[in-house]
Amino acid sequence: MSATKDEKRGTWMMYIRYRDWQGNIKEKRKRGFRTKHEALDYEREFLSDKSNDINMDFSSFVNVYLNNLKPRIKYNTYLTKEAIIKSRILPYFKNLNIDDIAPMNIIKWQNELLSKRDLEGKGYSATYLRTINNQLSAIFNHACRYYNMKENPCAKVEKMGKGKANEMLFWTKCEYLKFSEAMKSKPISYYAFEILYWCGMRLGEMLALTRKDIDLDVKQITINKSVQRFSGQDCITTTKTDKSNRVIDIPDFLCCEMDDYISTIYKCEADTRLFEVTKSYLHHEMDRGVKEAGIKRIRIHDLRHRFL
Repeated sequence: MSATKDEKRGTWMMYIRYRDWQGNIKEKRKRGFRTKHEALDYEREFLSDKSNDINMDFSSFVNVYLNNLKPRIKYNTYLTKEAIIKSRILPYFKNLNIDDIAPMNIIKWQNELLSKRDLEGKGYSATYLRTINNQLSAIFNHACRYYNMKENPCAKVEKMGKGKANEMLFWTKCEYLKFSEAMKSKPISYYAFEILYWCGMRLGEMLALTRKDIDLDVKQITINKSVQRFSGQDCITTTKTDKSNRVIDIPDFLCCEMDDYISTIYKCEADTRLFEVTKSYLHHEMDRGVKEAGIKRIRIHDLRHRFL
């Protein structure tokens, strides 16, 4: 192991010999460090990763954790975890050595998040706070399970937030019909909510529907994909779980409505997406519809659990 200076380029290079997880001797070279200190920091983090040494700062271990996790989970799940960690966890712990983080550090971090308010004076939801708490605990659990950390400091602290949301709100059939009447001014919104309400599918599943997914002759819709938004772009992904792949029967009136709607789509081929709108658009449409209909606001997700 050595850090040497490339006099020609004026940068530093690191050369490392190490044993991989199978016990084989490997070599690693990396160039382009601006200072010797950067090169040595890289060496320390690299060897910590390879030798399961937990003696590193929290920020470095988070990179190890995410790299370990990325090949094992769905990409959209990974992006969600990464976003929570970078925005809600790293700013508080990044400069601490992971092995030095104590329960009191966790309590102070929780209190900071519990005190956060937006411009309207609203704090984070209880379920979101629990999600953030669980993510931090998962990082420490990973350190304990695979990198010889002695204990998870989160285990000694009461969890913030709560695991389940407040009781779901439902629309009666009468309430939904009032809402759908308000949606008729924008056909794409009307038909999108018709599918969501009567077929009980997830929002991402509805947005991923293509012409070939709807068989009007047998009156069925095939669900085998979903839409997730990554870096401002809609991407087609697999469904939430394997069991989410299913075939849904649709009522006669909805078959007629979808036949009418599909006929309005220009050059509607087999792979044409039927609803080229975003989740944000439909949330705004939900706000508009409940205001015009004079009914209570519910979550779009809860449309799947209709009460007739």
